[in-house]
Amino acid sequence: MRDCAILGYNFLMPDAAPRSTWKTLLAFAIIYFVWGSTFLAIRIGVLEFPPFLMAGLRFVIAGAVMYGWAIARGQKSPARRQWIAILVLAIFFFLLDYGLVFWAERRVPSGVTAVMMAMIPVYIALFEIIFLRTQKLTLRLALALAAGVAGVAALVSRSVSLGGAPIDTAGAIGLIFAPMTWAAGTILTRRFSLPSSKVMSSGSQMLTGGILLMLASAGLGEFRGFHWGAVSREAWLALLYLIVAGSILGFTAYIWLLDHQSPTKVGTYAYVNPVLAVFLGYFLAGEPLGARTILGTLLVLASVVAITTARAKKPAAAMPMKQTVKAAG
Repeated sequence: MRDCAILGYNFLMPDAAPRSTWKTLLAFAIIYFVWGSTFLAIRIGVLEFPPFLMAGLRFVIAGAVMYGWAIARGQKSPARRQWIAILVLAIFFFLLDYGLVFWAERRVPSGVTAVMMAMIPVYIALFEIIFLRTQKLTLRLALALAAGVAGVAALVSRSVSLGGAPIDTAGAIGLIFAPMTWAAGTILTRRFSLPSSKVMSSGSQMLTGGILLMLASAGLGEFRGFHWGAVSREAWLALLYLIVAGSILGFTAYIWLLDHQSPTKVGTYAYVNPVLAVFLGYFLAGEPLGARTILGTLLVLASVVAITTARAKKPAAAMPMKQTVKAAG
């Protein structure tokens, strides 16, 4: 594979070159720690940026960079039929999922948001059992699904006495539906024809999703009364971090790892990211870390680990970014 450099980071090596331990460690560090920190960056940004506008800016810029880079590398732009599939997926992955995440983070702590978004594999398993029938409801899956539901209930229920207040109701509803939309998009992806290049496919989806988010922002009136000059340096840096580190650099590290490590090893980021997000929120943003958050986090992570390590009835088709980028924020 030819060299692939983004912003000075060269993660893709020629096939003939030996695998470098430090590059592997660096790439894992990026998907673990950078992706785990994006939820806090979102939280910092949306306290000053309108949520759909901030999400739109992130993905329009990151998507344009990745799409332009793919074109510069001589890759073909998606065909018309592929653009239709890309539009549909952009609605699920970016307009609905990320739009709800950015919107909810004005109301819900960043660590709790990361835990709620870790439910994506749980919803995918449910869809496969109920609609696609590609998985059987084994005892292991049933217990895993029950643990995930119990974890979410611990975070949002007002009738369970665990100490600490449950999360905002509107934000909770948004974060219950957001991973559902990502899971639905993941299922649809298996039926769509997309560009073979991961960079072109994801870059075009990011760009399209960013445009949809910007249109939604305008439709929701977010530009009215918003003054660009009033945004603090911290919020601008949070947006820049999401674009460069969270989207461009994080994705580059991810696709490099997929080419050099097993998907099982790469998928471990899904367990690390929520835990890191909870602790970053607690230590850097003063977010609460009581029995409610700890119990909900442990139950959701137990559910995710059980589901993602279970042997599926059939090998899952390749998924786009997010089941990857999603747990990442």
